[in-house]
Formats: sequence, C-alpha cells, structure tokens
Amino acid sequence: MVQLGPLRQEWRTLLDDEFQQSYLSELSLFLRSETAAGKEIYPAESEYFASLNATPPDAVKVVVLGQDPYHGPGQAHGLSFSIKDGGPPPPSLRNIFRELVTDVGIAPPERADLTEWAAQGVLLLNNVLTVERGLAGSHQGKGWETFTDAVVRAVNQGGHPVVFMLWGNHAQTKGAAIDRSRHCILQASHPSPLSARRGFFGCKHFTKANAFLRAHQRDEVEWSLSS
Repeated sequence: MVQLGPLRQEWRTLLDDEFQQSYLSELSLFLRSETAAGKEIYPAESEYFASLNATPPDAVKVVVLGQDPYHGPGQAHGLSFSIKDGGPPPPSLRNIFRELVTDVGIAPPERADLTEWAAQGVLLLNNVLTVERGLAGSHQGKGWETFTDAVVRAVNQGGHPVVFMLWGNHAQTKGAAIDRSRHCILQASHPSPLSARRGFFGCKHFTKANAFLRAHQRDEVEWSLSS
C-alpha cells in the first residue's frame, strides 16, 4: 500500500481502493524525488492528510474546498485557507473573516489557524495537498486531484447531510457530482481580492450552513475562534 504520511484509519478504510492505484504510487515517487533534489515541499509530509486526520468522516458537517497549500514558509499545515500557528491571515482568509464578521456578528478573529473549525466537523480540504516553496500550483496534475475527488465522493455517499461551501469556479467544478437532494450546496465567487466583490461578500454562507445543520438535527458550527 502507498505511504504518503499518516492517515486516520476511518479515512484509510473508506479510501482503500485509492491506495491500491498506480497514480498514488507515482505521486509518492514524485514527492520523494523532489525532496531528494533539495526542493522544499509544503506542508510537511506528516501534514499531507492533516485535514482528514482532524475531521473523521462521520463527523464531517461542512466541507470547504480550497485549491492548493500556501507556498510561503511557515504557513501551510494541511488545512485549506488556514495558517500554521495562527500567523497573519493572507488576503483570501482576511476576506473570509470579513464576511464571517458581517454574517455572524462576531468580533474579527485574531488568529488564522482554523483547527478549531476542523475539530467541529469542518473539513478544510484542498484540491491539491502539496506545493513547492514559492511556486503556486506547482503540484497540480500529479495525482492529488484524483485522490481528493475520491474524498468528496466518500463524503457525498456518507450517511449524514453535509454543507459544501464551493467558492469560485474551481471548487464548483469539483463539487459538480454532489447529490443536491441530500446535501446543501452553497456557491459564491472565490474570496480572493480579485473576485470577493463579485458575490462572496454578502453570501452569508456561515449562517446558512448552521441553518441547514439545525434543520437536519446536527450541531451547529461555532465560527468564532479563540484569541
């Protein structure tokens, strides 16, 4: 079986077929060869599956789909949009916080580490789970997209209704196969500075997500973050 860092057993069981596929063997070989060549890969290997390890499949309430990890040092730790150790939020996360404050009516978060969301059932999943330092999108097309498609399928087929927050065309394409009769699909433009004003601001996805969870007898997400 392919080894790509630690992964909790519940997800490994659900995704067992993927770990038998050649594309993951090729991805593992690629990552090891890049590391051997002296290239710096983010996040650390122990955090490739951090989003899955933080949120077991039966606990998933909300899925937030990102693109690929932050490519600056000391930022990526395996959760989409989240910054390691609560460092300063980059522009997209600042816009997420801006909408959060407006929508939920809480004080602006002081930390950019979203681990507290993950612990409550928010699966912070990137489409591509690794990146080379300083080169955004450098690991696209290497196999991660196929794996994360399988993760989305597993959540879609799970036993609980889930909210999918699909921000931007890329995330919306990835979520095209989600069963809309069972799950809640919330779509808006991406929160990046280039597009946030074209539908992300004012989307009220955080309160809409909790309303859906309430209606389906699932615990709401406490969106505020501790200081």
